[in-house]
Amino acid sequence: MDDNMAIDEEQVRNWLMEEDLIREKIYDENANFHYIINFPNNNAMDIINPKSKEDVLIIGCATEVSKDEQNIIKNSPKEMNQEFIWKIRFSLNEMLLDFELEHPNDQLSRFIITEDIFEDGLTKHVLIKSIKKVFKGKLQCIWILGKTYGSVKNNSNPDL
Repeated sequence: MDDNMAIDEEQVRNWLMEEDLIREKIYDENANFHYIINFPNNNAMDIINPKSKEDVLIIGCATEVSKDEQNIIKNSPKEMNQEFIWKIRFSLNEMLLDFELEHPNDQLSRFIITEDIFEDGLTKHVLIKSIKKVFKGKLQCIWILGKTYGSVKNNSNPDL
C-alpha cells in the first residue's frame, strides 16, 4: 500500500450496524471487505473496499431489468429505446453518479450505479448520504423506465 490510508472496516461495519443495514458480509477475492446491505428494506446494495484502491469505499447497486420489461423494450421502436437510454444517461450524470448500462441493440438489460467515497472524506453522514443517493439513482431509472414504457404496456398513447 502507498501513502493512502486504508478504509477502516470496523468503523464502516459499526455505522452500517447502527443503521440496521447489514444483510451479510460476502467473500470477494478482489476486495478487502464486501458487505451486502438492505436499503431500503429488501433492496440489496454493495459496500466494497477494493484491494486495488484501499483508500476507496464503493457504494453500488446493480439492477436487472425484468424479462417482462425487456420484452416490452425489445418490441418498442429503436428510436424510443435510444431516447430512453439517453434519458437514463443524462439523469444519472446530473446526479453525479457513476454508472454502467448494459444495452445490447439499444435494449437496456441491466444497470449498475456506483459512488466512490475516499478515506479522507469518509464519515457516517457521507456514507449514508451516498447510500441514499445511489438508491435514488436506481429509483430514477425505474421511474424513467415506467414512464417511457408504461404507456406501451398499457396500449395507450405514448405521447400523453
